[in-house]
Amino acid sequence: MSASPPEIASLLRSAAALLEELHARTPGGSWETAGLLASRPEVVARYDDGTTEHVADARARSAPWLVALSPAVGGPLIAWLRTTADALEAGRLPADAAAEAASLARALLEHR
Repeated sequence: MSASPPEIASLLRSAAALLEELHARTPGGSWETAGLLASRPEVVARYDDGTTEHVADARARSAPWLVALSPAVGGPLIAWLRTTADALEAGRLPADAAAEAASLARALLEHR
């Protein structure tokens, strides 16, 4: 069963609210790849083959990803989720675009 446009719009707004909350408590400014620190949060990557790796151990590979998703991306992404929700409710969003936006929102909300 697929979600209705109002349900998807609500999902998008929930994801935008979560990102806004995270964005507000994240160090701002310009992020860049620089030296590596010994301290690290407990974030573990679980791979499809069942193996795991501490994300900090993979920081050389993950640093560009983190920089790409820096606070500079937060504002535009929050705005896009809300604008997309508005367009969906107004009937201006194609079904495939709504489905992709909903997939992103679900993935964001899954880890709150």
